[in-house]
Amino acid sequence: MPEHTEPTWLSPAAAQKLQDEYDRLTTTGRIEIAERIAEARSHGDIRENADYDAAKNEQGLMEARIRKLRHLLDTAEIREVDDTDHVTVGCMVTVRDEDGDEMEFFVANQENKVRGMLLASPSSPLGGALMGAAVGDTVGYEAPGGTFSYEILAIRPYEG
Repeated sequence: MPEHTEPTWLSPAAAQKLQDEYDRLTTTGRIEIAERIAEARSHGDIRENADYDAAKNEQGLMEARIRKLRHLLDTAEIREVDDTDHVTVGCMVTVRDEDGDEMEFFVANQENKVRGMLLASPSSPLGGALMGAAVGDTVGYEAPGGTFSYEILAIRPYEG
């Protein structure tokens, strides 16, 4: 029996980015790879044709990505985050570390990655420690590099 998992949270912007990638792969992506395979076939014996093998391998990887995107888009929870007093998926959290340095993390899964923002996945040690915390709380977690703690300074919804 498959293990029940929580739906993947996506911001509307992340969902649109994934939908755009899906649309591109299922149209021009498939056409381009079919043309590459046809071109490689025209070079003769496909049993010893590295271009053909490479194109077929790329086609397989692309089809796997298409299936992953379709599943993600079909099962994701796409929503904005409500203002909250506690850290939830989709929040921006400002923290201060033991050295007094302040950082801001976007608490979300990898599919929501935004260039230039620090991401704390809820399944990571830091993200897991942040989940449910409130302003003023200090959270800690163990990682391969040692034990780390952060004071929660601010929580706000992600606006993307």
